Parts: sequence; C-alpha cells; structure tokens
Amino acid sequence: MAYLQLKHITKSFGDAHIIKGVDLQIQKGEFIVFVGPSGCGKSTLLRLIAGLEPITSGQLMLDGADITRLPSGKRDLAMVFQSYALYPHMSVFDNMSFALKLAKVPKAEIRQKVERAAEQLNLTAYLQRTPRELSGGQRQRVAIGRAIVRAPKVFLFDEPLSNLDAALRGNTRVEIHKLHKALGATTIYVTHDQVEAMTLADRVVVLKDGLIEQVGSPLELYDRPANRFVAQFIGMPSMNMLPAKALASVTRLAGGRVPPNGFVGVRPEGLRVHPGVGVGVPGRVDLVEALGSDTLIHVDVEGTTMVARQNERTALRIGDTVGVEIDPNVLHLFNQDGQTLAAQGSPA
Repeated sequence: MAYLQLKHITKSFGDAHIIKGVDLQIQKGEFIVFVGPSGCGKSTLLRLIAGLEPITSGQLMLDGADITRLPSGKRDLAMVFQSYALYPHMSVFDNMSFALKLAKVPKAEIRQKVERAAEQLNLTAYLQRTPRELSGGQRQRVAIGRAIVRAPKVFLFDEPLSNLDAALRGNTRVEIHKLHKALGATTIYVTHDQVEAMTLADRVVVLKDGLIEQVGSPLELYDRPANRFVAQFIGMPSMNMLPAKALASVTRLAGGRVPPNGFVGVRPEGLRVHPGVGVGVPGRVDLVEALGSDTLIHVDVEGTTMVARQNERTALRIGDTVGVEIDPNVLHLFNQDGQTLAAQGSPA
C-alpha cells in the first residue's frame, strides 16, 4: 500500500475547477516533485495535501489513515513556503523550536532536536542571531530546520528556492538533496524550475490545467514523454517540435510513420550543425548562444526555427549558411492530438 494516496482529488472555487481529479500514489521515503506551467494547480494541490485548503471531493490517505477532513495541525505534515515566514523578533533557535514549545515538548528534548537540525543545516553558529542578520539562503535553511525538528511524516516544499539568486539556489538545492538522503523522509516539492525537478526527484509529476499529464522518473519523462506537452515542457532548451507538413525531409527520416497532421520531435542534442551545405538539411544561423560548456545554435530551416545543442564551441555567426544533420534514431513521433506514437531509438 502506498504511504500517501490521492484518490480522485478535486478542488473548485465557485465555478472555477482548479484540480480536476488527481490520482497519485507516493511511497514512503520518496522525493516527489510537482512541475507545470503557472496556473496548472501544483501549489493548490500541495495546499490541499497540507490541509490549508479544503478538498472539494476525493480522498486523501496517509499511512493508512484518512486525513481528508483533518485540520492542518493534525495531519503530521510540515510545510516550507516560498517566503521564509520567520518571526523577525525571534532568534534562529526560537524560530526552529517554536512549534515544539507549543506542543510542550521538554526543554532538553527541544534543545537536542534543534541542535541536531542546526548541525545538519550548517546553522549552529547562527542559533542566537535574528533573521535580519542572515542571508536569504540561511533564512531558508532556518525554515527547513523548523520543519525538520517536528519530524513529520511528510515534508512539503512550495517553491522554496524562488527568492534566492542563482548561486544560492544551486547550493541550497544540493543541501536539500543531501538532507533528504540523510533523513529518508517522504517529500513533496513544488517548483517551476526544471533543474530542481530533474536533479531532486525520484519521480516527477507533470501537471497541466489541474490534471496529471505524466508521472515518472526524470529520465523517463525526458526520454519517453507521453505527449507533446510533456516533451516540450521537460528539457531546456525545449524539444524541437515540427509539424509533419513543415519539413518533408524530416518526415522521410521518420520512415513514413508519422501521420500527415502529426508532429516530429527532436531534442537539441539530436541535431548537428555543419558549416556550409552538403550535409543534412540546408539552413541559416539565426542566433548563437555561447554558454561556455554548451553552445546553442538557432537555425532557420525552410522557415522553421530549430535549436541545436553541441558541447564544443563554434565559429559560426548569424547569417551563416549551414547544413543541419538530424539523428533519425532519436526522433519522437506524435499524432495530431499530441499523443506519443513512438520514440524511435530512445533509451530503454
């Protein structure tokens, strides 16, 4: 039996149906990430699990118990928000211990739990400081520590790194990953950042318009997307998606298996750009993005823009004539409704 079960969960605000029937099973100790575009319902779904919003219909089970109608404080869950939500007048120690004091936990036990969490989060030296004396990353670690000391059954994270700069996001993401491995705690994490989803998750849940599009490991979603939406949402830059009618040469590479109104998809790393003509499909360079370790080359091919990723640097410039070689073994095929037909040669 799954540790946390969502059984046809729905949520409506008046006539607005936000969550339209979500079924999901989460195992004990899993790290689950909800991703999707703005407005897809990922944060709302997290709030329903936390008990911060009432569920319109459906059932929520945790460790064999029905918690659908339980108030938030009795669900044995801990939530870390996008905003740190720390008490500004309290020290780090008092912020982290506040919930335990309310629960009348003995002082010696409180100190032991807070000091252990502080050590795990590299906060020991800051326990007597107030939040205004900390950096953004340190404040977020305090918020995480406040959740850890409660030892909940499930940790809930609602875009916890959104307020941090790029360097801090990277560092804190690594810390969250290490912390999960150390604690082995069941975790649900909401983000719009694909890097966070791909690097943190055991399984990723892709949401769109209040419904689950696909659930799977990060590489399962990357290699075997269920439909055009998942194919283009997972991966940066996005998968090149070409209408079958747009490029006859690409359709021929698919061996005639794509329907006339269907689509052919290819990841940027499945394209190779060659200077001049004579190899592949002729095109013209629209943009070169030199990222250091990677180079992204935007090419106009018969009026269709394609993006190629290569590991080495290039001497190509905007306006150069090139040949675009497409690897036929990594094509993804979709019907006119956007559903996957096959992923030719994708990894098993």
